[in-house]
Amino acid sequence: MEENEQLIIEGRNAVREAFRAGRTIDKLYVQDGLKDGPILALVSKAKKADAIVNFVSRERLDEMSETGKHQGVIAHAAAYAYAEVEDLLAGAEKKGQPPFFFLLDDIEDPHNLGAIIRSANLMGANGVIIPKRRAVGLTATVAKASAGAINYTPVARVANLAQTIKQLKKQGMWFVCADMDGELMYDLNLTGPIGVVIGNEGSGVSRLVKEKCDFIARIPMNGDIDSLNASVAAGVLGYEIVRQRLKKG
Repeated sequence: MEENEQLIIEGRNAVREAFRAGRTIDKLYVQDGLKDGPILALVSKAKKADAIVNFVSRERLDEMSETGKHQGVIAHAAAYAYAEVEDLLAGAEKKGQPPFFFLLDDIEDPHNLGAIIRSANLMGANGVIIPKRRAVGLTATVAKASAGAINYTPVARVANLAQTIKQLKKQGMWFVCADMDGELMYDLNLTGPIGVVIGNEGSGVSRLVKEKCDFIARIPMNGDIDSLNASVAAGVLGYEIVRQRLKKG
């Protein structure tokens, strides 16, 4: 993945040049009420690039601005370039192994995302899939938390996680999500082409995504609190898959 040095881009010309240069723009913030030609052109470019466009107040932009010269527009660029889901599948095929992905349902903490990318790399997973909305993207904090794994483990970003699961099922993949109401993970057959779904830090896996999963795995817990950190849950469930693959092999 190619690192971008600048994460916040301010001003009409700077944002326009960022789009022209092909940089990955996660979000575009536009001052509410501005509808002149240059602004409309930027909004059009953002939509064509599949970036999220947010219309906010002038006061909100002033708060976000680092230069004080935002001219009614601020863009957030990804720290690293995103892959496509097809790239993850191709990576598995190149290694001659069944696909092994992590799918993250609205993970908001950049440290959790970075830690999961790091664990995914060490497990030999073929990549990580995240949603475009209501979730953290590839920020500099995520890159640091991944301890360099972000350079080797591709991260794909999709519009709809449930729909992506449905499409990957057609290509022979199975999906397991971590949830307290599921079967004990040691009793499940988690070999073969599989995606591990990890839910939001507070609310867990959303209903629509959970309904698309083939297995619901319960991680055994014997302490006084009722849940694991999202990145720890990913590590525990992911390494059970590694164990089963090694045993089968």
